[in-house]
Amino acid sequence: MEKTAFILICGRPNVGKSTLLNALIGEKIAIVSAKPQTTRNRIVGVLTKDETQYVFIDTPGLHKPKTKLGDFMMHSVGQAIGDTDVTLFVIEADAKLGDSEKKTLERLSKNGSRVILIINKIDKVNKVVLAETIKSVSEQYDFHAVIPISALNKDGIDIIFEELEPLLIESPHFFPDDILTDMPEKQLVAEMIREKILRLTDDEIPHGVAVVIEEFKEKKNVISIRAEIYCERESHKRIIIGKNGEMLKKIGTYARQDAAEFFGINVYLDLWVKVKENWRDRPTLLSNFGFKDEN
Repeated sequence: MEKTAFILICGRPNVGKSTLLNALIGEKIAIVSAKPQTTRNRIVGVLTKDETQYVFIDTPGLHKPKTKLGDFMMHSVGQAIGDTDVTLFVIEADAKLGDSEKKTLERLSKNGSRVILIINKIDKVNKVVLAETIKSVSEQYDFHAVIPISALNKDGIDIIFEELEPLLIESPHFFPDDILTDMPEKQLVAEMIREKILRLTDDEIPHGVAVVIEEFKEKKNVISIRAEIYCERESHKRIIIGKNGEMLKKIGTYARQDAAEFFGINVYLDLWVKVKENWRDRPTLLSNFGFKDEN
């Protein structure tokens, strides 16, 4: 009998949700950065083990929106809450719950959702701090289970699957058994490029950057991709391009390597940088860049 479950991954920015998703799937499908609010759209990761299919949904970090892009991100979290069977609620090992987290837990409680508390980054604190966090947070909500983990080190991942097992539902699989994500190829590549920008450029730039794939052509031995990087200021454009184009070349090299490894074929990547001032607050541009409600 086939079984499946739709599993929401949520929590505040930078708690390691995307790292957790990649660890659960066993492949890198979500970009990871030390900078907060890396994830902007819902990202679906699919893992099929024999008759069992796990559908994990990674969501943007819980925060108070300051732009229309932020509104879109929080709306996508709200939509996901009603579409899943189980929630992995992720916090850091020394964390205290903030207002956005408490409101989300209250909403999950009203929905009757089964919530597993994932306490991440246990490798960064001592046992006393971890015990205090477990006690403090678990007293505030009736969690199905509390699991301390290190997603980066893949410590505790097996315990998550053990706790999910009895929560699976008898149901046909929703995705082909060999699929890892429902993310379109263009979006995958755009996220690979954005990750390199996040990792390589200054702190003020990443939140003002969007990547749009304008051309994606697969030939016999190579995939040819043209991508446009949009930023909000001319000064940001200069930083992304770098002196003599060195930064843009580095971004392109690393992104091309990731894409070639993922697709298993040579990749040619052509990058262009353009300025669109205040695009995060311009609905038309947000829609053009892929930030739109599909429901």
